[in-house]
Amino acid sequence: MKKIYTLSIFLSLILLFGCSKDFLKSYDNRIIGTWRITDVSRIGLFGDADKLPFKSGTFDFNEDGSLTYVNTANVLYQGRWDIVKKVIDEKTVRSLQVSAINFTNHEILSAYYDDMNFLSTNHFRSETVSTFITYVTHFRR
Repeated sequence: MKKIYTLSIFLSLILLFGCSKDFLKSYDNRIIGTWRITDVSRIGLFGDADKLPFKSGTFDFNEDGSLTYVNTANVLYQGRWDIVKKVIDEKTVRSLQVSAINFTNHEILSAYYDDMNFLSTNHFRSETVSTFITYVTHFRR
């Protein structure tokens, strides 16, 4: 019995120290770094993903809440990001707010992702909910 107990403690320690600790970090710290949009899918009726402000490109989320966004045409935008944590019906929901401006042509892009979830260290998804449609955007490192 003592050997089984010792072995289970040993295996637990290996799992604890061998796995990524990202799940222990706050969402604000986990998002810091470079992320690219890999997929945008539509769930529901009607809607056009081409009208979304961010449908492809790369984000650099900085610790101070600033960001840079470069779309696939290599156009640079600079702006701000924020993650808001709310409890709705005893469920914790995190919303990602992103806004950026291109200082050359003064175009402003802004998005409010209603629900943000990390699926792994290098992958999170966010949902944008409209009346009859939900857009799911996947971000990867």
